[in-house]
Amino acid sequence: MENNTTTYCLDEIKAISFFSTSLNTKQSEEEVLWAITKNVVHQLGLVDCVIYKYDPEQKLLIQKAAYGQKNPADTIIHNKIAIKFGEGIVGSVAENLKPEIVTDTSKDPRYIIDDEERFSELCVPILINKRLFGVIDTEHPEKLFFTEKHLHLLTIIAALCSQRIKTIRIQGKKPLKHSKTYFEKLETLLRFKKIYRDPNLGLRTVADLLGISPCYLSSIFNAFNDNSFIDYINGYRLADVKKNLHADEYRHYTILSIGLEAGFNSKSAFYSSFKKHTGLTPSQYRQKQLMVP
Repeated sequence: MENNTTTYCLDEIKAISFFSTSLNTKQSEEEVLWAITKNVVHQLGLVDCVIYKYDPEQKLLIQKAAYGQKNPADTIIHNKIAIKFGEGIVGSVAENLKPEIVTDTSKDPRYIIDDEERFSELCVPILINKRLFGVIDTEHPEKLFFTEKHLHLLTIIAALCSQRIKTIRIQGKKPLKHSKTYFEKLETLLRFKKIYRDPNLGLRTVADLLGISPCYLSSIFNAFNDNSFIDYINGYRLADVKKNLHADEYRHYTILSIGLEAGFNSKSAFYSSFKKHTGLTPSQYRQKQLMVP
């Protein structure tokens, strides 16, 4: 019994040391995620591993790295899927922020089949500053495959992943002091060119206008603004709407038309954003403004 315990500890220490050393050489979040998926399989003898990254704007968990049948070559993910927050075993773990072992997926109604049906699943959340970053998910064709040892090691790996990504983000912000001009140029495009009126405006489109990569723009944006990218853009759209609700040139427009003119791509997006920022519907807001002496 003592020999088995000793072997267990040595294997655990070797695996943790390997991951720690491996991740410390990675310079981007993408590299970290791919290193984990490929190395988890190699070190722990698993057949499948997928990392989902959480998109809080869409409330989706999106596959960002994989190994096994999902990864036919290099950094390609076959038939990439997204899972809604709270749905499936992955979504449940994301919502509860607690790891989970499912010993028999055929008896769990939450189970979502991806590339093929497997009978054991282990999910561990990745947290950064106590907030959800993503989920490490691994499946196996055998029932009762995953043990507390797998859970313990994957939890440590998730923590190592979190720490490395935090370090990368901190290091990435250091040179951003010299990137204030890009943010100022973005504000100029929004204020004077009114690019927010494009309903298809996204991070990549804006990055192309600025002549930089979407990844770099995201880093600059996070350094200079506390809101999400879409909330920031919608702030300009809402200012447009508030002004135009009482403008003579828009008096023949419906409220929805004014919202669409400002750049919102649907009625639901317009009304949801307006209510979020003002606490009122557009019609309630207009009525309230009309009552102001």
